[in-house]
Amino acid sequence: MPVKGDAPALPGARAVARHVRISPNKARRVVNLVRGLPAKEALTVLQFAPQSASEQVYKVLASAIANAENNERLDPDALLVSEAFVDEGPTMKRFRPRAQGRAYRIRKRTCHITVAVEAVAPAQRPGKKAAAAKKAPAKAAPETAAEETPATEATADEPAPAKKAAKKATKATKAAKATEATETAEEGTE
Repeated sequence: MPVKGDAPALPGARAVARHVRISPNKARRVVNLVRGLPAKEALTVLQFAPQSASEQVYKVLASAIANAENNERLDPDALLVSEAFVDEGPTMKRFRPRAQGRAYRIRKRTCHITVAVEAVAPAQRPGKKAAAAKKAPAKAAPETAAEETPATEATADEPAPAKKAAKKATKATKAAKATEATETAEEGTE
């Protein structure tokens, strides 16, 4: 039951691999690489990660994506890795014979890998938002339109990349005006 004030839960799915024969610390290193990434990008990162735990985490993430696609009818391209964590599983205790009848303990550690994905609207995806903000200054309007609507008036509702793009656009118009002024000055001296 949701608590008053909580945001509504986004649709998503999860997958868990239990008793994986990898040390939890080694698996956490890999899981930290993909937390918060879009699902398809996370699969690519895991595919080329050199750690041996990346293969197991890849399988769990692929299973979570398949669960979202088949059980929840979600678009796999609109999924984001919302949760990814590793818990410690049972440790198998073995021993190694040593000199003079001693025995040293060997700990064969296991872990439980959990990955959850959730559907995100296309406007909210981190990768798409940054790309859209980078493209905005490239499609600059004529200079007269830029002078009429100053780009520095970014509201508090706009995301940070949009504000940065607005500042870059303002700097670009100031630089263009400065070059025009120097060109007219040079023409006047000649």
